[in-house]
Amino acid sequence: MKTLDVIAAVLLVVGGLNWGLVSVAHFDLVAAIFGMRFGETSALSSVVYGLVGLAALYQAVSFKSIQHRGDTSRLQPALVERT
Repeated sequence: MKTLDVIAAVLLVVGGLNWGLVSVAHFDLVAAIFGMRFGETSALSSVVYGLVGLAALYQAVSFKSIQHRGDTSRLQPALVERT
């Protein structure tokens, strides 16, 4: 599952950067990568946009479990051996 978390995070960064570029510079990075103009789409760019959307959905649904994954405070303390 950790690999899926990393892939989802990378896709969200790509999507976030793309939206930032659209907002600030009126530049669509995904369209440019596939040799298209701003606002144009193709089957391949639609797949990229779909994957970014699925990554966002995955992160939203699994946010709590990901957040607690590294939390060791919920683990039961180990028994201390007395000498």
